[in-house]
Amino acid sequence: MFVTKYRRGALTKKMLVRCEEVMADVCADFGRRLAEFNAEDDHIHLLVEFPPTVQLSALVNSLKGVSARRLRQEFPAHVHRYLLGGNFSSRSYYVGTKGGAPLSVLAKYVESQRQPGGDSSPA
Repeated sequence: MFVTKYRRGALTKKMLVRCEEVMADVCADFGRRLAEFNAEDDHIHLLVEFPPTVQLSALVNSLKGVSARRLRQEFPAHVHRYLLGGNFSSRSYYVGTKGGAPLSVLAKYVESQRQPGGDSSPA
């Protein structure tokens, strides 16, 4: 889970669609698959399939860094309103492993997350 800086509701529906595409590409670059993506206007949930041979911090840094860079490039006016100290997202993140839980249970949780309002959201 990634959180926007100070949990500000900075992410619009259009931004999240683009963010999902970018994050899927980053996962593919690491030879991994983005199994589920869902988000609210102030945080993002990902379900990524990866073996323990992947350096988790490198994957997380790429996911956060590349997505923030792309969002800044493609939605500059909107992102600028939410930048605090030059950072779009919080430095923290949460990672958990599924353990014995079926993947379908975790996927259902990620799918159930609220998304920002319809097409009337700012671009």
